[in-house]
Amino acid sequence: MSTRFEITVPDLSAERLGNTDTPGVWMFDSGNAGPTLLITALIHGNEICGAWALKELLAADVKPRQGRLVLAFCNLAAFDTLDITAHDAARFVDEDMNRVWSSDKLDQPVTQERRRALELRKWVEAADWLLDLHSMHEPSPPLMMTGMLKRNVDFAQRLGVPQHVIMDAGHKDGTRMRDFAQFGDLQSPALALLIECGYHGDPSSIDTARNVIAHFLLESQIVVAADLPAHWALTAKGPQTVLRVTAPVVATSLSLTFSEPYQGMECIARAGTQIGQDNNQPIVTPYDNCVLVMPSLRQLKVGVTVVRFAQEQRPTARE
Repeated sequence: MSTRFEITVPDLSAERLGNTDTPGVWMFDSGNAGPTLLITALIHGNEICGAWALKELLAADVKPRQGRLVLAFCNLAAFDTLDITAHDAARFVDEDMNRVWSSDKLDQPVTQERRRALELRKWVEAADWLLDLHSMHEPSPPLMMTGMLKRNVDFAQRLGVPQHVIMDAGHKDGTRMRDFAQFGDLQSPALALLIECGYHGDPSSIDTARNVIAHFLLESQIVVAADLPAHWALTAKGPQTVLRVTAPVVATSLSLTFSEPYQGMECIARAGTQIGQDNNQPIVTPYDNCVLVMPSLRQLKVGVTVVRFAQEQRPTARE
């Protein structure tokens, strides 16, 4: 699978202005009762498929028939540094913006990403539904990252796209937007999904972003199909596989290597199979039929998750 960066960088000179008191944030209020939907792009400055999709929504003048629709271009400072020949460097300016969503970090706005998150905070806290658009370091099938809450897994299955739904507990080094405030509250009805649309530079990641946004909006009933951009081809819902992440593999050294050039979603048949080594210690699969989720060494440093082990979740009789 190609790692060429084949997406052009969008011109966001108009979109970054917004129509609210927060740059890069657009809010459309129908005036009718209904949920508030928030769709976010550019949490990482080199993940531009979502920015393209939101730009197209704005160009098509999509407005909600009920409730409110909020579109947010998030880490514009990182995006402004994007050079597709060295795109990893534009992931963030000071720190990963998808690890700052906790009160203790937001109360100490010492980085560009925390200051921007503070600007966005009121929009996040006001949302009933969140769709956070991302892409991946390596070529891989699209992945819907639900977190561990059953209501989000159920929501992903109602959307019916993409094929792979991943239950993941997040990262030890900080909280994602998807798990912030009401979205991480066990008693809240708020729904939040994070979609990894594919490789950063693959044009298919834009198609995935469009498709997931369309299903998200239609499920909410704040729009109808005729409201969507005319060139968006809506892929039908299909069978999905739900996988539960059981453990991350976190780098303990810069010498970590994989045994093969894994692309993601490989199913390793036997427990104890070596898939790599770290500091001369083998990395082995913990159980039979272990699926490798998002293996990547592109951001390798001590403390970074380089792959996640996952196993299929089969429905119980009650479900």
